[in-house]
Parts: sequence; structure tokens; C-alpha cells
Amino acid sequence: MSQTQSNNILITGASGMIGSALVEHLSKCGFAVHQLSRHSSDALFYFDAAAGRVHMDPSIPLLAVINLAGPSIADKRWSEGRKREILDSRQRLTHALATALAESDNKPRSFLSASAIGFYGQTGEFSVDENSPVGSDFLAEVALAWEEATAPAEVAGINTIHLRFGIVLSPRGGVLKKLLLPFKLGLGGRVGSGLQGMSWISIADVMQIIHNLISNNPESGPINLVAQQPISNLDFSEYLGQSLHRPHFMPLPGFMVKLLFGEMGEALLLGSSRVTSHKLADLGIQLEYPTLPSALTALLNP
Repeated sequence: MSQTQSNNILITGASGMIGSALVEHLSKCGFAVHQLSRHSSDALFYFDAAAGRVHMDPSIPLLAVINLAGPSIADKRWSEGRKREILDSRQRLTHALATALAESDNKPRSFLSASAIGFYGQTGEFSVDENSPVGSDFLAEVALAWEEATAPAEVAGINTIHLRFGIVLSPRGGVLKKLLLPFKLGLGGRVGSGLQGMSWISIADVMQIIHNLISNNPESGPINLVAQQPISNLDFSEYLGQSLHRPHFMPLPGFMVKLLFGEMGEALLLGSSRVTSHKLADLGIQLEYPTLPSALTALLNP
């Protein structure tokens, strides 16, 4: 079987919120989904962290590789050690994976590697898209290093697409899952001033975009996975409260965010990000849930 006929997909970070949804989605669509192991050297695809190498079964031709691995940036306060872990873990695994793909006799047709809209830094009131330059804060540093780590695959001629994720909404994880309980208890509300921009996308649209990219293999470079309508934190809180039929008048003041979460809270909760995508339109990809009310209705009332 040639690699263009293969239906084998390798996913790293398959146990995460996006990865687990993608395993389920692609399996239902008839793909043979393989996962990268960090624990068993007998696995078909194995990352030896100590050696910094990814071992791949040469008998399994891959149609595409989807790299989603990396510890959550929102689980802990950002000590200097935690920041090094966030950066190094993404950079090391991605470079090892890209190197293994470049050295493979059966190179995949496409390599989809995660990044984030943090690439652009804090945008304030200004809107940015894929043509905008890299930012200058910690999250921009992480995203840039993450993307540059794919270089061996790109040099080897593998079509490499950087998936710059916005806030992915899913009741199974991430921001939305963390907010559901306080909002259901009537304790939800805006964070800080509530004026900061949020660039978001439904998990269902993430699935259909990645499926489209695997199937059509466009040479697109970076793609912002976001809805075309960034929304203020205040409006997000109001829509979420309305979707749950609960009040939403309990704000979390900015000073409390800084006290509780430090730099991480300032960047993720108080920072403003207004990101759009011209690449999705160029590729003819239309979102199933382009507005926040439609996305929340589908997510919370399946």
C-alpha cells in the first residue's frame, strides 16, 4: 500500500481534550488511528524522552501525523521551572518527531503540528490574522519555538501545517469545563474589566477543520483555528449564563486574578486576544458554529 492510499493517522497527545475527541472522530470516519506512547518501548510508535528520539514502526505507512502533545499552560502557576517545562516539553518532542518523520522511508503526506494564537502576543483592541507578526511575551516565545521545532519535517518536503488554536470550547475539558460548575451555581461572571477579547472555536469545528486538512492536504502553513467573531469576556459570560439559564453577576476582580494565579492569570484571564483567520476562508472552510450562542447551544444541549 502506498502512503497516499494509507488511512493510518498518528496522533501525539491523544489523551488530551482535543486529542481524545480527534481519536474518536477519525476512528468513526474510517481512519486507523495510532497513538504515540511515552511509556512502552514495545509500542509501534514510542517517544524515548531520555534519548530525545521518536521510534516509528517502518511497516506502517502514515497518511498524516497530528502533533498535539504538551502539558497544559493553565494547570499551574508559572514559576520559572514551570515555564521551562512548558517550553522545553513542546520543543523537544516536536523536534524529535519532525526528525523521525524526515528520516522515515515512508514519509507522511502531511504533518499537522499544534501551536496557539498566543503566537501573536496580547493584541489589545487590534485584530490580527495569519499575516501578522509574532508577539513578544512568553506565550509568543513558546508558540514560535514550537513551530520552529518542525523544521526537519519541512526541510524533508513534508507538508507542515501549524494549527494555531484559539480557546477550544468543549464541556469535556479546557476553559468551558472549568467554568461550568461556578456558572451552574450562579457564581459566574466577567473576569477583570470584562473588556478583554477572547478568540474561541467549538471542538466540533476543530474536528471538521482537521479532517478537511487531512483529506485535502493544502499547503497552507499556519492556520488560526478560531471563529471569525472574537468576543469580549463580558459577552462570553453573559452568553454562557443565558445558555445555562443562570445568573452571571459575580465578577472576578483583576487583583484577585493576579493574587490567585500570578503571571499565568494575567496572560490567560486578563490578556486580550482578538484573532481572526483569512486562511479558513481561502480554503473554503465554513464553520458549523460561527457564533458563540450557536456553539454553546450545541455543546451544552447535545
